[in-house]
Amino acid sequence: MLVTQKSACVFLDRDGVLNRDRVNYAYLVEHFEILKGVPAALRTLRDAGFRRVVITNQAGIAKGIYTRQHMQRCHDFLQMTTGHLIEKIYYAPHHPNVTESLTRKPGRLLFEKAIARFNVDVAKSWMVGDAERDLIPAQKLGLQTIRIASSPAETIGQHTASNLVEAVKIITS
Repeated sequence: MLVTQKSACVFLDRDGVLNRDRVNYAYLVEHFEILKGVPAALRTLRDAGFRRVVITNQAGIAKGIYTRQHMQRCHDFLQMTTGHLIEKIYYAPHHPNVTESLTRKPGRLLFEKAIARFNVDVAKSWMVGDAERDLIPAQKLGLQTIRIASSPAETIGQHTASNLVEAVKIITS
């Protein structure tokens, strides 16, 4: 019988964690700004033995504001800019006013897919997000959580950080 070792993983929200969040959605490459320190933070996670998986809600697709192709161009740019350090990007193209789905956070289906695909040890894994809806499914699954907030905020997260660089310091300490 083949036994594969479980892996530690850091799940990451996209907008507000990896790239600047925009009020009207970040879907054009020319407006898709990778936040300072993100490539180095992803390298640190890789070097520390963590898998790196993005789980993101992309409601603008369901709303008809942008297409999957727009989003894919941004994801390709993100991968190129970060040296392809993200192992998988899962996205939910739904919005509750348009289409219901368990893939959309705070649903946990995308987390469950990634946990199965990458044989993730949830007890050694983390979720980094900038919204409570990012942390809810992670906590239900037993992940440790970090909320990105520009100023101290009440949160269900176990930790808070001002950006991904700071969050990675918490994860690797």
